[in-house]
Amino acid sequence: MVKNAPPRWDRRMQQRLARGEAAALGELYDRFASLVHSQANRMLDDESAADLVTREVFAYVWENPDAYDPKQGSMRAWVARLTHRESVQRLRRTAAAQEDEGYDGAVVDPAELEERVRRATAAARADYIVASMPAPLRAALELAYIQRRDYRQTATDLGVTEDEARRRLRLGLQLLSTAHTRPLEGSSPPGYGRLL
Repeated sequence: MVKNAPPRWDRRMQQRLARGEAAALGELYDRFASLVHSQANRMLDDESAADLVTREVFAYVWENPDAYDPKQGSMRAWVARLTHRESVQRLRRTAAAQEDEGYDGAVVDPAELEERVRRATAAARADYIVASMPAPLRAALELAYIQRRDYRQTATDLGVTEDEARRRLRLGLQLLSTAHTRPLEGSSPPGYGRLL
């Protein structure tokens, strides 16, 4: 297999979308809608806005299937990038509209808006990393950090050795740490091009 070649599913999906197969859009939606919606909701902290972003992302994919460049990463990464881009644009449009309307008499501070975009980007990147990591690492992190199990309990729950549980937790945390340590300017969700 050629290095950096997209998975077969990604290539076939792009071809089907380019032919206008509605079933392909349905399949893509079934596969990535929860990722898009959760990433948008995490960035915008608004369920209705996340619904709109989800519709806009899939409408864009439907209307522009050739915009996907397999050399830039997977279809999943492309959809995550589109979600990120649309969410950031929505944040900025909302702030501009609030400023124009004199929302609550307060002027939106551009530095504050950019800080919110940076925080939302890091949070979305963390969500993307967790959703993309191998299931054994994700399961260990969920047990340890959501269900508050220590590594011994995690090992028992997963049916693995304590050393293996520690290894999975360490690797999962190392992956998550990249969400906050990667430079935010000019970056995007892992595996796809630039921010905007």
